[in-house]
Amino acid sequence: MIVILGLILLVAASIVGVAGVLGNAGSGHALTSGFSVFGYDVTGSTGTLFLYGIVVGAIGMLGLSMLLGGARRTARRGRAARTELKQSRRETAVVSRDRDDLLHQRETDHADQEADARYTAAPDADGRPGPGADPPPAEAPPR
Repeated sequence: MIVILGLILLVAASIVGVAGVLGNAGSGHALTSGFSVFGYDVTGSTGTLFLYGIVVGAIGMLGLSMLLGGARRTARRGRAARTELKQSRRETAVVSRDRDDLLHQRETDHADQEADARYTAAPDADGRPGPGADPPPAEAPPR
C-alpha cells in the first residue's frame, strides 16, 4: 500500500515538474537578473531555473534516502547484536549455574566419602576396626 502511494506521488510530482518547466520556457519568461552558483552563471528562463531546482531536489532526496537507509541498516545490525548478546549471556548463566551445581555436588560427594572413610577406619575401644571396615585377610592354610 505504501509503495503504491509512493509511486502515485512520484508520478504526480513528475507531471507537475514537466508542466512547470514547459509552462515557463521561452523568451517571455526570461530571468530579469542573472545569478551564479559556485562560479557558474545561471541564465535562461524561469523554466530552466525550475528544472535546476528539480534536479537539486532529486539529488537531495537521493542523499537523504541513502542516509536513512544506512542508519536503518546500522540500527538493524545493532539490534541483532544486542539480541545475540542477551542470548549469549542467558546461555552463559545457565552453564555457570550447572557448573556450580556440579561442583557443589562433587564437594558434597567427596565430603561424604571422607566421612565414610573415617567412620569405617576408626577402631573401636577394643582396637578392632569399626563397623563397615574390611575384615583382615584370612591366612592361607599351610601346604
